[in-house]
Amino acid sequence: MSNSEFEPQTQLLEMEETRDVVSLRKCQLRVITGPDEKKKFDLNRKITRIGKKEDNEVALLDNTVSRHHVEIEMTADSYLLKDLNSTNGTFINGLRVKEAYLSPGDVIKIGNTEIEFVAFDEKVRIEPSPNQQFGELVGKSRKMRQIFSLLEKVSPSLATVIIEGETGTGKELVARAIHGASLRKDKPFIVFDCSAVAPTLIESELFGHEKGAFTGAIKQRKGAFEAAYGGTVFLDEIGELTLDLQPKLLRALEQREIKRVGSNEKIDLDVRVVCATNRDLRKEVDEGRFREDLYYRLSVVKVHIPALRERSEDIPLIIKKFLEHGRFNRLPDGSLKVVRVEDDALKLLQRYQWPGNVRELANVIERVVSMADSDTISASNLSYVFQEMEQMVEPTEKMSVDTSLPFKEAKQKVVEIFEKDYLEELLKRNNYNVSRASREAQIDRKHLRNLLKKYEINAPDDDEED
Repeated sequence: MSNSEFEPQTQLLEMEETRDVVSLRKCQLRVITGPDEKKKFDLNRKITRIGKKEDNEVALLDNTVSRHHVEIEMTADSYLLKDLNSTNGTFINGLRVKEAYLSPGDVIKIGNTEIEFVAFDEKVRIEPSPNQQFGELVGKSRKMRQIFSLLEKVSPSLATVIIEGETGTGKELVARAIHGASLRKDKPFIVFDCSAVAPTLIESELFGHEKGAFTGAIKQRKGAFEAAYGGTVFLDEIGELTLDLQPKLLRALEQREIKRVGSNEKIDLDVRVVCATNRDLRKEVDEGRFREDLYYRLSVVKVHIPALRERSEDIPLIIKKFLEHGRFNRLPDGSLKVVRVEDDALKLLQRYQWPGNVRELANVIERVVSMADSDTISASNLSYVFQEMEQMVEPTEKMSVDTSLPFKEAKQKVVEIFEKDYLEELLKRNNYNVSRASREAQIDRKHLRNLLKKYEINAPDDDEED
């Protein structure tokens, strides 16, 4: 398969969990009424012109269509329709337009012809990469090398990417690897965690705000999109974005511009968007919790990261990387404290199911290294750590729920109790060092500060790094 077949503007690539294939999204125009009824035309060019003249990419027999009636431009993550000063105009779903972005199911009417814009998935095979590493990601399993092959092709493009997978599978590492292999690698990589910011502050955090735009806005501030200008913005836990904010994100992506909260001034966007979620966004769309048009816009490329239990053969490589690069395994002279893992220990690690995935593996290795009395990790070291972990998981009393409140309010109350307890314990465990706490919780430091402020939890201001 040639690289040209993976042009991200025309396709969605999604790793299957059990088969050596990817889903290839193709877009077509299907004529539903008019002289050319039932004809189909693939949208696989940068510009597709439609009209009755023969030099159009889509030449129609309808005499009521202008010679060059309309064109469809393929952008990094969408299709933009433009009327070419046609005689009878161009209509989408009954409304006359001069220019509009297309979504699956849209019906375009020109003259007496109606054309449906269609997107569908086609299964194709993809050969695994010969490489066992991509960026900071490592793996020799077929699944991971297929992912590496996909990322090697799409990273240099401008394609918008959605990364799906369980918590702890390394979705942010995938995003960083995509950025690092792109033409934007020397520009900013900005992380924005949609689940770590209060809903009332998300718009301000994404798009920025002007001084005095709301209570507490004491100065002008850039948002994540503006800070990422020229680079990549990584929207983590995109599935947590509320329905009222989803249209604003869609509008920013379509118009390639934003407005800070409290301002009418438009700011041009030049960013690549990479998203991550531990939810099944297609299911979220079907159940009405995520807008289909935004999903379509974001899912130009979709990558599913398998759980660690599905690729146990990768565990030795991952551990090797942890030991060689982890600060926890450095002695004062810079040499490595632990250099090998016994075979019996590796077998034990490969049999464990890893509900916390790679993140949990990293925590276990760090604990084992801290208590190792030689340069080798043994099965007995691991057995002790696993017993310690089991003792930490103690039964807890069922959290009380106020059923007299509406569902949404009752749920929010429980969430707030959990967040406050979690943050207090997190800080205590990290000696109130916000930088260390943010790394452990996988929360951007700025967003962790916002949560601490929300729950009035005090923490020092002068702990940028250890």
